[in-house]
Amino acid sequence: MIELEDVPELIDPVMVCAFEGWNDAGDAASAAVGHLDETWGGKVFAALDAEDYYDFQVNRPTVWLDGGVRRITWPTTRLSVVRVTEPTTRDLVLVRGIEPSMRWRSYCNELLGFAHELGVELVVILGALLGDTPHSRPVPVSGVTSDAALARRLDLEESRYEGPTGIVGVLQEACAHAGVPAVTLWAAVPHYVAQPPNPKATLALINKLEDLLDLRIPPGELSEDARAWQLGVDQLAAEDSEVAEYVQQLEEAQDTADLPEASGDAIAREFERYLRRRENLGPTGEKPAVGHATAERPSESGAKETKQPEEPQDSDEDSDDDED
Repeated sequence: MIELEDVPELIDPVMVCAFEGWNDAGDAASAAVGHLDETWGGKVFAALDAEDYYDFQVNRPTVWLDGGVRRITWPTTRLSVVRVTEPTTRDLVLVRGIEPSMRWRSYCNELLGFAHELGVELVVILGALLGDTPHSRPVPVSGVTSDAALARRLDLEESRYEGPTGIVGVLQEACAHAGVPAVTLWAAVPHYVAQPPNPKATLALINKLEDLLDLRIPPGELSEDARAWQLGVDQLAAEDSEVAEYVQQLEEAQDTADLPEASGDAIAREFERYLRRRENLGPTGEKPAVGHATAERPSESGAKETKQPEEPQDSDEDSDDDED
């Protein structure tokens, strides 16, 4: 199962993980790792045994035709490697899979075994949660860790979350117990437009990963997809007065909360990020991607009528506290 002889010697490797399911609102996190894999042509070198970790009545295999031959794809977790050359050369070990149904501790230990064998220096876990955030504002992305020294070195928050958790939280703590530096990046997805995809949240995670690892990640069509997605939600909200009013309330609440951040230092940091990312923009003639979104009607109490399972949210809490 583990074929490390097929993996070349890695340079300053970082493991970047995302898991479909409970911790992947709008598929934002798994799409971010998928973007990295597609951008740099990731080479899959290992896959975890599906029999060990998945209930196939929950995550069913799929049947497909390969030149007239029927084949089955089983739910699993795959590992691939990509090499990044800008601004310096380093390798990323990409972990992308479905949240396992069982044996989570063994699952995390197996991933950490790969990390140890490959000489991984840092594990970055991507997640996305539902929150009281308006689609029309920048996507809040928080970076949290259970390591106090790492929090100080990378200017992150120490997690204070308590409550139900998913594989993201379990892997974060497994890294901490194993002495492996680990960071979780959380993107907040508007709960009233939770349906995937959410390219705006995916792009926000990519940008945060750039800052954390000092990388240059080409956005490809994500920028156009994000603009098309927001335009689609704007149009849907404009057609429903209740949704439009609710979005306005969220905008006002977030704008008020963000006022203390409008300092000279904060503005300077955002301007530096903008200048760095301009280098990654493609030609102005790139073909725009077509996006679509659907909005859910809020109830009279202001909450949406249906809500998928996700980490608990509280409109009064900052997103850094939502998970470890």
